[in-house]
Amino acid sequence: MEEITLAEPTRVAPDTFALSSYVPLPGLGVLPVNAFLVRAQQPILVDAGLSATREALLARLEELVDLDELRWIWLTHTDPDHIGAIELLLERAPNARVVTTYLGMGKMGLHRPLPPERVYLLNPGQELDLGDRKLFALRPPTYDAPETTAAFDPKTRALFAADCFGTLMKAPAQTAAEIHPDELRDGMITWASVDAPWLEFIDEEAFEASVRALERLAPKYVFSGHLPPAEDLSDTLAACLRDARGVTPFVGPDQATMEAMMGEEPPSGEARA
Repeated sequence: MEEITLAEPTRVAPDTFALSSYVPLPGLGVLPVNAFLVRAQQPILVDAGLSATREALLARLEELVDLDELRWIWLTHTDPDHIGAIELLLERAPNARVVTTYLGMGKMGLHRPLPPERVYLLNPGQELDLGDRKLFALRPPTYDAPETTAAFDPKTRALFAADCFGTLMKAPAQTAAEIHPDELRDGMITWASVDAPWLEFIDEEAFEASVRALERLAPKYVFSGHLPPAEDLSDTLAACLRDARGVTPFVGPDQATMEAMMGEEPPSGEARA
């Protein structure tokens, strides 16, 4: 796999659809990048995908919901792989408001400010009323951005986990259950070493408390931004997460290694490290 691909929308839970892209990461494998639509009484999109697939993402989204009826866009955080289509969404979904934190709004303002009237600020511990259900906001055990806010849907028992539970895979998979348990565990630990390098230093008791808080929600579905949709795998995923605590942070290749991988010589007069 050499190019970013966008899959057809998939129903992954009652009222809930995945819009998944797959991104090749040379030397590491394939990373899923997901957005999710919940067709609640007030429809909500969780995350906004990649800039590279924004037009295709909106076309897929329009197959599932009238954009005039989309009411909410929940940004789990404001990394580029979660906000790629946000500008087009604000254009084409005129009644949608962006759900984020004060910090998330501020970070967006550094490069693509959100109109204040299109923003709804929500903190972990608070709820968003969708008419037929309320999404509960929480901070997941692992994350790479301080504004990260996951969401739990008590009606379907679906957890939208932001970057938490992400995994690197050998090849695209439609569901997490399709991935061999060893590959899933190794992929999750590798991803954690990239996305949450602070796990090397976190106290075991504090981390265990954060994992147990999720387990008490008893999610039937786990929808991570970077894991194929998972059903009835919460115990397995929690075990993999516990195994990731203390992982050594990922360190990528330096310039000399990159040149060697590409078969290039350094510029004249420049010595290798």
